[in-house]
Amino acid sequence: MTISTRKRVLGGLLAASVFVALAGCAAPPPETDATEEPGGGAVEGFLPCMVSGTGGFDDKSFNQLGLEGLEQASEDLGVENIAVESNTTSDFAPNIQSVLDQNCTLVVTVGFDLAAAAAEAAQANPEVQFVSVDDIVDTDFDGETDFPNIKPVIFDTAQAAFLAGYASASYSKSKVVGTYGGKPFPTVTIFMDGFKQGVDYWNEQKGDTVKVLGWDGTDGVFTDAFVPDPAAENAVRGLIDQGADVILPVGGGIYLSAASVIRDSGKDVALLGVDADVFETDPSVADLLLTSIRKAIDVGVSKAIIEAGEGNFDATPYVGVLEDEGVGIAPFHDFEDKVSPDLQGELDTITAGIIDGSIPVTSYLSE
Repeated sequence: MTISTRKRVLGGLLAASVFVALAGCAAPPPETDATEEPGGGAVEGFLPCMVSGTGGFDDKSFNQLGLEGLEQASEDLGVENIAVESNTTSDFAPNIQSVLDQNCTLVVTVGFDLAAAAAEAAQANPEVQFVSVDDIVDTDFDGETDFPNIKPVIFDTAQAAFLAGYASASYSKSKVVGTYGGKPFPTVTIFMDGFKQGVDYWNEQKGDTVKVLGWDGTDGVFTDAFVPDPAAENAVRGLIDQGADVILPVGGGIYLSAASVIRDSGKDVALLGVDADVFETDPSVADLLLTSIRKAIDVGVSKAIIEAGEGNFDATPYVGVLEDEGVGIAPFHDFEDKVSPDLQGELDTITAGIIDGSIPVTSYLSE
């Protein structure tokens, strides 16, 4: 596992950041006078920390956005932070314990696969606040977050994926589009749910017959990992061999396998990004991207940390939706001239319909 600490020092209007590799435990945060309000007014001793998912902080996507939210909140509050990378799932519990040992007062866990480790740590450390990105931490499946010191930051990405599915159906020449995921977690399949519903809506509105491969609403294609590997490559080849000319990979770096196979195929196949605007975060695949399904992880994380840092921790879940721009789709960028000139207007109308409820989009978060 890789452990890093990021120190924020404010001098006048200038904020400087130093990234220091830790060989052991970091020194505790510097003492502040109770009458002082560093930066945005953090409570005394506030130290936010983050444990990544297995993709690492340079995944151009999920973990990177989480780290950006941590850094922005730390800068706004004028406090230090500690960020710890997880290389494997076995790192989760030790990494959480490592930041607890360094006197972290708030721990952000980035990803649904950290839920069990976060629940165990939250129960054992009720005085520490936790923020769970992409999972409500309901390990007993009663429909509620397990402990009152955990704030979920979650996203109804089905709403944005609906728009991407509609756009993909509009763009497709073969009348076949495809998707595949890393693992069949709800936070993965929620993209696939919205994507399929968007394609279905296109067919309903246009009297068309665009087919979705890789997800039927219940079962689909998964690689069992969130990194580019042979399983991801095989999944993409299978979709392309069946005629898909738009592909949605859902989960960390598996989109890199899609990009590689698309280039090797020599076929005109478009790619969809997830989480971030991948056109901006990874120029190496920019020319392949029709659009990206965005969720504002950085914004949700930053808001939660600032609330806690100012002494207003609230365990009520933050749910990102289209209405508050917690989710959305990226611009078409290089594909602007390749899509129908009517498409953006149609998407704007659909967005309004989703927001006012006249166009229903179902997901495990839609209630």
